Amino acid sequence: MMKLYSGDLSPYSARVRMQIYAKGITDIALERPATFGTPKFREDFPIGRIPVLDIDGDMMPESEVIAEYLEDVYPQPPLLGSTPRETAQIRTVARIGDIYIMNNMFMLSGQTRAPTRNQGVVDLLGGQVVRNIKALDKLIGKDGFACCGRLTMADCALTPALFLVENVLPATGIESPIPAAANVSAYWAAIKTNEHAARTLAELHRGLDERRELIRTGAFDKMMAKSAAAMAAAGHS
Repeated sequence: MMKLYSGDLSPYSARVRMQIYAKGITDIALERPATFGTPKFREDFPIGRIPVLDIDGDMMPESEVIAEYLEDVYPQPPLLGSTPRETAQIRTVARIGDIYIMNNMFMLSGQTRAPTRNQGVVDLLGGQVVRNIKALDKLIGKDGFACCGRLTMADCALTPALFLVENVLPATGIESPIPAAANVSAYWAAIKTNEHAARTLAELHRGLDERRELIRTGAFDKMMAKSAAAMAAAGHS
């Protein structure tokens, strides 16, 4: 059985989990790695991030690579296009979600607390998010799905990306641009009712609630300091 090393609040992991749910895959176990955030994890997984797909000991990192692999191994139901042009459209919208929105939001996630906020970083990355939501508004489907009138890999990428925009961006002092983008706003309301997106969003919300509680109690800062010290002692930057 394959195993996906994942975490509730990891948007990249969420992208792959939603794909797994949409395809009805039952022979991939989901597990949070016990060594995550430690030098041992970095030794075993040099990129140091999740998700990682364990294929009988062969470790595959990177959410997009994993998503493409799963599409090849489990082709039904298809989450890519029925023609090369449809597939190109799906991949374009997925990359907007993954790179142009989610990656900027991931880097912004450390700027949610005012005492340690770098306003220059917030202005730069937050501005990119707002700009890219406007771009997405011109490309996204208008029938409740991102592309092709059905659930695709584009939806799997956009769901965690828009979750971060809606739930994390305001904590940096920037209002969510989703309500002002009519097509994105309509899409976001519709995709939340999809069973696979709803399941993934529930996991993301659970992870966010847990993170906020750790921050509230001070446990998160202690955990991060411990991890940074261990990484430094092991020679990892």
